[in-house]
Amino acid sequence: MFALFEEAGKFQAGRVLSEADASSQIELESGKRVKVKAANVLLKFDKPAPSDLIRQAQALAEGIELELAWEFAPEEEFGFAELARDYFSDKATLEQQAAALFRLFEAPHYFRRAGKGRFKKAPAEILQQALVAIEKKKALQQQISLWAAELGAGSCPPQIREQLFKILFKPDKNAPEYKAVVEASRATHTAPLDLLQRAGAIDSPYQFHWKRFLFENFPKGTAFPPLPAPPIQDDLPLAGVQAFSIDDSQTTEIDDALSVQGLGSGTITVGIHIAAPGLALQPGAPIDLVARQRLSTVYMPGYKITMLPDEVVQAYTLIEGRDCPAISLYVTLDEATLEIKSSQTRIERVPIVANLRHDQLDAVVTEQWLVDPAFAHQDDAGAAGRLREPLTFLYRLAGHLKAQREIVRGKPENFNRPDYNFKLVGNDGAEPTGNEEVRITTRQRGSPLDLIVAEAMILANSTWGSWLSELGVPGIYRSQASMAPGVKVRMGTRALPHAGLGVKSYAWSTSPLRRYTDLVNQWQIIAGARHGRTAALAAPFKPKDAELFSIISGFDAAYSAYNGYQAGMERFWTLKYLEQQGITELVGTVFREGLVRADELPLVLGVMGGNDLPRGARVRVQLGKIDEITLDVHGTVVERLDVEEVPLVAEEETEDEPAAGPITIAVDVSEAESDNPAP
Repeated sequence: MFALFEEAGKFQAGRVLSEADASSQIELESGKRVKVKAANVLLKFDKPAPSDLIRQAQALAEGIELELAWEFAPEEEFGFAELARDYFSDKATLEQQAAALFRLFEAPHYFRRAGKGRFKKAPAEILQQALVAIEKKKALQQQISLWAAELGAGSCPPQIREQLFKILFKPDKNAPEYKAVVEASRATHTAPLDLLQRAGAIDSPYQFHWKRFLFENFPKGTAFPPLPAPPIQDDLPLAGVQAFSIDDSQTTEIDDALSVQGLGSGTITVGIHIAAPGLALQPGAPIDLVARQRLSTVYMPGYKITMLPDEVVQAYTLIEGRDCPAISLYVTLDEATLEIKSSQTRIERVPIVANLRHDQLDAVVTEQWLVDPAFAHQDDAGAAGRLREPLTFLYRLAGHLKAQREIVRGKPENFNRPDYNFKLVGNDGAEPTGNEEVRITTRQRGSPLDLIVAEAMILANSTWGSWLSELGVPGIYRSQASMAPGVKVRMGTRALPHAGLGVKSYAWSTSPLRRYTDLVNQWQIIAGARHGRTAALAAPFKPKDAELFSIISGFDAAYSAYNGYQAGMERFWTLKYLEQQGITELVGTVFREGLVRADELPLVLGVMGGNDLPRGARVRVQLGKIDEITLDVHGTVVERLDVEEVPLVAEEETEDEPAAGPITIAVDVSEAESDNPAP
């Protein structure tokens, strides 16, 4: 005897070896023996053979019209054999009964399962809804197949072009556009990114990177709502100083300026003056909500997305020729020993007499010019010449502060690599197209002007951080427990040491026009300046304030994304420079197994023939094909240039130095299904 039974939604048949009240032992044609519950056995028969029955029943099932079967079916619950008799004849054969079973089972929209072999037909209105849904699903699948065919033929449907970045980086795997890309990728054995590129979905490499960044970080665009800059209501005293800023020519958000008083008197007062948008902008106000959403200015070669609207920036920036509201830190020092005697924070208006520019003055304000009063340049130094004495003192102070920090650090700072400046010819700050001519110049780190500004800002951020802690006013701090490998800089609300800088605490406070953390800390500093020991009660953010932790979390994520994009765009323009200049070879240094850093360009690339070379080896590299979409270029070592192995001096990365990484595509197409899997 044979039996047809259901097990886990699948129909099988075999020879009955033994039976009991609750179960049967059945041997399948494969020889496998299974124990089947009595309730799961739906038919018993002597012939035909089990495989023949299933084959014949499946063929008959395909011919059963579901609409007609639904009409024949009784309103009450019924068994499959009953329907077979109503549909075929009163003497329905074994094959017809099995066919009815199979057809009923596979049509839940017509017949609801009511038990093993038992069914109940769906109400008419429910059936109609199900049929409409099925037709929609069929039409959608047809559309997916049509889109996939278009992609495979090298044409991108508009619907997929509109969803390009969502498909690649934040896909809804149930979306038809996504399914079409996956289907086409599998059919053509092509990686999704390559497939879409060949189909014309990507207008240009630059637009691909730019629009991807906007999709992930500025989905509503970069335009600001109309937000006038609120006036500062305080009647601020005028500081008796002549302050000046030091920035690049492209800088419009001038956050900081310096002043020096008392030269030659034995006691010097250095002023560090920070733009004070915190006097006008209030937490929770419309402008604050915009700033908190952006969290930082985004920088990239030739362009930037500011944290605040330009009209707001211009209202508070420290532009020359104005008496600008500022939060000033005055540090009093012994002129001979440079020992710090005291510090004081004031809220005031500061006269800005000059905006000095790095790129215009680095060749003028040299170490020799600063330390040798008799040395003079052939060309007029302009405003820098009139400020030579305070600049000379600030340079001396910066060297002293740096040396003190290095004692705490336990080793000197070592930044051997230069900074690279990118200029897009004819861009003038407009949104780039990606086709501009790019020029790359270098500026060695640690130039006198660099050192002056860096040490002054470290002094301000560390002094204010410690002061807030003494007042019991929470702030946003950056700390590093040690300089051991792998110990990262972290953000928090406690004044902890920063081992990498060699200071006991460090709170970003000197860039409130560009970084939201600095604006938050400025509000806290203002409370400290106004209320002293009771500042904790008056400060906008109280100890253990959940808002502070939320800001830190959001800022960390945004700042990392912005830095990553900046690094990616610098790599893009470097690759563009190679193409524009026709550079096919470069000289570089092996700094990690299989990786070479170019000597004269901001470029790291993987190389063949470099795995066996020691770190520090200088090599000539033949460049391969450049891919501006993946930002990839590989090379081959063609010559080793150093005769003897040169030890590579360990380099330190700055806190803000971004690193470009590979593009990660989120389309899930397995390597087994594609000869050219997604990167």
